Amino acid sequence: MRKMFGTDGIRAVAGETPLDKRTIYAVGQALAQSLGNKARVLMGMDTRESGPWIAATLAAGLRAGGAEVESAGIITTPAVAYLARKHGFSAGVVISASHNPWQDNGIKIFGGNGFKLPDDVELDMEQRIEAVLQSQGTEGADGNGEYEPVAVTDSYAAEYIRFLLAAVPDVSLDNRTVVIDCANGAASVLAPELFAGLKGTVAVTHAAPNGRNINANCGALHPEIVADEVKTHGASMGFTFDGDADRALFADEHGHVVNGDAVMLACARDLQARGLLHADTVVATTMSNMGLEAAFGRSGIRMLRAPVGDKYVLEEMNKSGASLGGEQSGHILFPALATTGDGLLTALVVLDVVHRSGKTLGQLIADLQNYPQVILNVKVREKKPLDGIPAVAAAIRAAEDELRNTGRVVIRYSGTEALARVMIEAESESAMRHHAEAIASAIRQEIGL
Repeated sequence: MRKMFGTDGIRAVAGETPLDKRTIYAVGQALAQSLGNKARVLMGMDTRESGPWIAATLAAGLRAGGAEVESAGIITTPAVAYLARKHGFSAGVVISASHNPWQDNGIKIFGGNGFKLPDDVELDMEQRIEAVLQSQGTEGADGNGEYEPVAVTDSYAAEYIRFLLAAVPDVSLDNRTVVIDCANGAASVLAPELFAGLKGTVAVTHAAPNGRNINANCGALHPEIVADEVKTHGASMGFTFDGDADRALFADEHGHVVNGDAVMLACARDLQARGLLHADTVVATTMSNMGLEAAFGRSGIRMLRAPVGDKYVLEEMNKSGASLGGEQSGHILFPALATTGDGLLTALVVLDVVHRSGKTLGQLIADLQNYPQVILNVKVREKKPLDGIPAVAAAIRAAEDELRNTGRVVIRYSGTEALARVMIEAESESAMRHHAEAIASAIRQEIGL
């Protein structure tokens, strides 16, 4: 079992283990060692206050391990994945905690192929990191100094924007008005320029990062904000990104939130109509609504479910040959276009589907009828196996027994935060809420903060 890496890299409060300087330096050394001789690493970061010192410390560790380091500066996570692959870097590293609050940060690592590291490679990395830490000792350990920032290559951002526009050619706003919520994150640098030339009016919000306002009452964690802005501006659509812009959520012309399930439905039908939906199959996750599965069924589309985490979705896509996959949270994967989830790319694809269909986003997904679903997040002090906690296991069994043929029960720990997520979906809203509260209460009582 991995201890440092979660579902999306290493993530913690900046300055605390494993994001203390000594460990970050060791991560750099270990990564350089794993890459071998003449390794070149491309770095990028989001807008968090802690980003520069983490990047500088990591770069120092990489150099100590023999690697060369370049920086793309403040840029989105998928941009680093694309640029690392295009320019033949040995790896790409992003300093970001995605949707987490500003106090947190993280280290995401991509291979030179532009894909996230498999679990077994991350486990090997952890062992290398531990070996480096042990070799350092505690007295006068490397990583406790102050390090010079890595010089930024300014051309990378413009190059990435050109890639996006080439990936979805002829995309147009058709003289419509759209609202873009940049979450005061990495999209703040790229999104305004990307959408400015698409023949329409763009209202940009939350694009003034100050190091501490990333994801704060904005962005993909709060899609209702952009939905309200759509109504205020009389806009045709809204896009909202998370801190590193690897995912996107939307609002339709009525100011209704459109999540990743609905995006997958609209995109899958478009691909199917053009003969591009391989095996008429889409890969979603355990969190996707049963209503999505029913809507796919009406179109003759098979839906497979993977564990939560876009890299696990991609693994299932590789097995099935699916040409589309994603998560309800807004990570959407178009393997014909990119190696990882990309919020800006997803926004362009959705715009293109709307443009070519002649319909509004709301019209494209009008038949999606979701089962009542609730997700409760419970803060936990430890992540013990839930089936080994009698009170929690009993509450889960009770829900599963009652909802066996009329709903779903998915209980899991977050891979990026100290949370247990309780998701229940059912035809009966009262039964759904009763069991969700019962399970959450049991978790809270046994291992809650």
